[in-house]
Amino acid sequence: MRRTVRLLTGTAFAVTALSGAVAPAHAGDPGGLEVHPSMAVPGGQVTVNTDACGEGGTAAGEAGAVGAGRFSLAPTTHEDDAIGQFTVPPGAQPGTYEIVATCAASGRRVTGDLIVTLVPSRRQVHPRGSVKTGVGGALGPDPVQTAAGVAALAVAAAGGTWLLHRRARGDGI
Repeated sequence: MRRTVRLLTGTAFAVTALSGAVAPAHAGDPGGLEVHPSMAVPGGQVTVNTDACGEGGTAAGEAGAVGAGRFSLAPTTHEDDAIGQFTVPPGAQPGTYEIVATCAASGRRVTGDLIVTLVPSRRQVHPRGSVKTGVGGALGPDPVQTAAGVAALAVAAAGGTWLLHRRARGDGI
């Protein structure tokens, strides 16, 4: 038993350590294309930036997969990044789309993913009210139906107990 627990604990630790080591390397990967926000709704504004083009470099962006077409990335003073923006088309369908930028000077191609959702990530929709599943429940709107259900359960429990008691005594059924 102890050996199994140690093996599972060691495996979980190794997976956690590897995922922690891989995630920061990918997030800070020089030369990648960063998409902000990574989840957008149709009609939302998206900003992309990359440092793959070097200091003062420009790039041509392509968001045709999501239907936004081409856009430009211009150099900024922030860590030698080239930054551009586009708008997700109002008719965009939910899914994951690849956004591409190609550096003007070197021709280097970098990509990033954009997830289109129908619900903004900042505003989650939570269910409200009671569940409409039929004839009431313990907290249902009709106390008469609730009392009738409780009575039916009590009669069934009493009858079942009586039959089991008769069978255990040997009286027959």
